[in-house]
Amino acid sequence: MSDLFATPAESAAGLTVHGAEAVDKAAPASARDALVNAGVPAKLAAKDPTLWGPDAEAEAKIRLGWVDTHRRSRELLPQLAELKAELADLDHVVLAGMGGSSLAPEVITRTLGRPLTVLDTTDPGQVRAALGDRLERTVVVVASKSGSTVETDSHRRAYLQAFLDAGMTEAEAGRHFVIVTDPGSPLEETAAAMGAFTVLADPNVGGRYSALTAFGLVPSALAGVEVSELLDQADALAATLAADKDNPALALGAALGAAATDGRDKVALVSDGTGIDGLGDWAEQLIAESTGKAGVGILPVVVESPQSAGAKGADVLSVSYGGALAAGEVPGGGGDPDVAINGPLGAQFLAWEYATAVAGVVLGIDPFNQPNVTESKENTNKILASGLPAETPSFTEGAIEVYAPAGAPGDLAGVLRWFLDGLGDEGYLAVMAYLDRFADADAARLRPLLAEAAGRPVTFGWGPRFLHSTGQYHKGGPQVGSYLQLTGAVTEDLPVPGKPYTFGELQAAQAGGDRQALAGRNRPVLRLHLTDRSAGVAQLLDAASGLRA
Repeated sequence: MSDLFATPAESAAGLTVHGAEAVDKAAPASARDALVNAGVPAKLAAKDPTLWGPDAEAEAKIRLGWVDTHRRSRELLPQLAELKAELADLDHVVLAGMGGSSLAPEVITRTLGRPLTVLDTTDPGQVRAALGDRLERTVVVVASKSGSTVETDSHRRAYLQAFLDAGMTEAEAGRHFVIVTDPGSPLEETAAAMGAFTVLADPNVGGRYSALTAFGLVPSALAGVEVSELLDQADALAATLAADKDNPALALGAALGAAATDGRDKVALVSDGTGIDGLGDWAEQLIAESTGKAGVGILPVVVESPQSAGAKGADVLSVSYGGALAAGEVPGGGGDPDVAINGPLGAQFLAWEYATAVAGVVLGIDPFNQPNVTESKENTNKILASGLPAETPSFTEGAIEVYAPAGAPGDLAGVLRWFLDGLGDEGYLAVMAYLDRFADADAARLRPLLAEAAGRPVTFGWGPRFLHSTGQYHKGGPQVGSYLQLTGAVTEDLPVPGKPYTFGELQAAQAGGDRQALAGRNRPVLRLHLTDRSAGVAQLLDAASGLRA
């Protein structure tokens, strides 16, 4: 048994956190003692907007609804039951949403074994594959808090055109949509014009904190999840959030904050194999977008297994997560993390949200704003209007065009080794793949290979969905990152109905806009363009496998 599980733990409402006290006590000063002495647990449970300083107060006043949104969400349950009955013949549920609008429902349905197609991409191949699947039995949940998310609007347009092309009338097509948005957003008006079902979300909850609002619950319920159980689990934990003791969410938040202030500002997130599937991807956005700003932050690194490269390191706090454990049980595949959190999914959502807000107090940052996320969007819009600037590859090797910084070697293995060596002792590498996360899924195998070769933290994100997640950290967090961008040839493009561009052009503009945002910070960007995606991914994996730290 791991020594971690032999030490005292903090438990409440079925949620247990191991190892947090040791992490906190190992720091030069106890973050938990400071938080308790300042009355933070009770203040946060009471939604006190002053906790993060005067500059953050206005934002916090309208973003603390997540503390008890699970109670208000019970009002949705009758509406969800009616919606399920009305749409009983539409058994293929597609979720068109980005970031906070898609990550939580994906975790919920994967964990509870319910089918859900998540469309969070602009890759034309991936969009085309979704459009061609069981169209007559499909209901599309279009989820956007602002109502103006370009990816989600593009998906809505593509599905509406597909339904019309299949012979449906506009009224018949409208029945195949459920719109989830904030009250008063442009999408609410669009939904009315389409004749679509509309569910309004809690406006006082930011997207990455919205797991237990309509954004998390509507697609999950339509996919067959008993979402009331998630609300029950969160409600049980909520009773502990004001406490100074027996408060596992406080223990987790104090450990995250203490570790970050003590030099361990990377958090490896790893499943322990005990029944929660994909929580790391959701927590990645929550932590990165909430803490990565003003030059500080906690970098979440989702790792494949406890044995994978990157799960440990001098500046890494390793955190495993999983389902509830029976008395005396320890996760068999949990490895030896620094901190372990186990418990039901609804409680996990609330605990991580609370812990992230607490870490914000420790770090002295506003965990509710995202000051840098619009930069890449603005660059994208400019590129769509004027076109991509001309670029010439540094060299081409096989199926890969290499666009490298000045001074790079002229071969693929050499440029990868050179790029990794440039990370130094404090840097991290972000792999950003503007590809099809299903057809090009093997690209994700790069992360552990490059992490082993670099001996430094390596993250992996599918573009453009990571722009709604770690994209904020890349621009606003510590400026020590290097960025490996993967793009791929589009063999069969797809128009965005009603727009003067295609999905392929939008995807290329998003990649180009993000490159500009990173280059504007003088951060190293290496772009590898796969002229043949399958061959290029295989070639890249082969080159990465041959690297040595």
